[in-house]
Amino acid sequence: MALKTKTIAAHTLGCKVNQLETESLLEVFRTAGYRVVNFDTPADIYLINTCTITHLGDRKSRQMIRRAQRCNPEAMIVVTGCYAQRSPEAVQKIPGVSLIWGNQDRAEIVNWVEQLFAQKSANLQVEDQTEVGLEALIRVKDIRQAQVFEELPLALERDRTRALVKVEDGCSQFCSYCIVPYTRGPVRSRPAERVVEEIIRLVEAGYQEVVLTGIHTSAYGKEWRYGGDTPNLATLIQKILEAVPALPRLRISSIEPTEMPERLLEIMSQSKVICRHLHIPLQSGDDEILRQMRRPYTTAQYAALIQRLRRKISGVAVTTDIMVGFPGETEQHFNRSFNFIYELGFSDLHVFKYSPRQGTLAAALPNQVAAPDKEARSQQLIALAHDLRQRFAASFVGQTLEVLLEEETTIPKESNWLPERDMKTAFWGGYTDNYIRVAVPVVEKARLSGRFVPVLLVDSQADLVLGKII
Repeated sequence: MALKTKTIAAHTLGCKVNQLETESLLEVFRTAGYRVVNFDTPADIYLINTCTITHLGDRKSRQMIRRAQRCNPEAMIVVTGCYAQRSPEAVQKIPGVSLIWGNQDRAEIVNWVEQLFAQKSANLQVEDQTEVGLEALIRVKDIRQAQVFEELPLALERDRTRALVKVEDGCSQFCSYCIVPYTRGPVRSRPAERVVEEIIRLVEAGYQEVVLTGIHTSAYGKEWRYGGDTPNLATLIQKILEAVPALPRLRISSIEPTEMPERLLEIMSQSKVICRHLHIPLQSGDDEILRQMRRPYTTAQYAALIQRLRRKISGVAVTTDIMVGFPGETEQHFNRSFNFIYELGFSDLHVFKYSPRQGTLAAALPNQVAAPDKEARSQQLIALAHDLRQRFAASFVGQTLEVLLEEETTIPKESNWLPERDMKTAFWGGYTDNYIRVAVPVVEKARLSGRFVPVLLVDSQADLVLGKII
């Protein structure tokens, strides 16, 4: 029987896929009768969904476990996610942890939690109500043997503006620096009919934008391709557009440079539903470093792709991932990378410092880059990212674009564009389809979250554009 009076709090580290999976796991507990509370309040259970993509992810995961233990020393702490999958024995040594679960069969966690509560209660009775120590139970399977996409329940959030839909899990690319294939296993794609069913439910619930996401999203269907059957991300998107005509916006989270079929570009260029925004990881703008990373393209091939994309889709935003401090990266390598990034003119950059992951090829390479050099290069690229964001946004000033409003926001105090307003005026923020963050003044008290409005972009300020609703 579910422990209906018990409370659960959760914390997520890492990517958006982790965030989505945490919400799904909380839905499993809600269905079993548990009440979800804030992580900073005392709870009966703390669920921590960990990350291990960098050493910083490991450290933050350990910090959150200890934080939960301090918040309620009597609580049951359940640790799942990639750090739990990769290093369960290390997690087991952290005081207070009760259950360690990998990245498979996660819907079963609630049943094991209830068994552990029953076991703890029985032990307390045997010990005459004296607390006894129980070693954390490890439930971690070999993720490399996973073959089927794991279905988790859909969690409908209160603010129904943008929803993530996971279409794929795992990665089989094995870049030399990346631990993900070892913690997420091989590519497993979700059946198209299940993706469509979930999107229909989201649209019926009032969501205005759906983001297709995964660990290696553009590898969708890879494990099914045989004979004349070639399902891929393009065919999935075509099915979604045909089956859900009421969907206002569809966004693609990330796509690899070598997995951009011409058919996908054609669909994007012809559709008013698909957002003009693609996140295409580059990692380095130097060919020698790309080879060491085992990235399957050259800078020339990458540049040709971006040029083709921009010819097909006017106003498209291209964002990317950049890593600094990969083993052997010299100042010359970095400068070539910096110049390549500047010349391509991305609309934003996600900058990462290389972190050795034991078990990957790059961890054993010579000429590891010193931490101060990584930090200096990171700061240079972060500054460049700011300039690129402003330059891209400023190129649309004077145009009218549709903005999906999300929440009330503030504008920079140093802004030199402040419309006349009274005390009832508020600012609401949202995004254009090509991912420009926009703030607009409104003089109404109604909630505007989830509304599309046409906005004249007036002025580019810092990391957002100010506009007027037309």
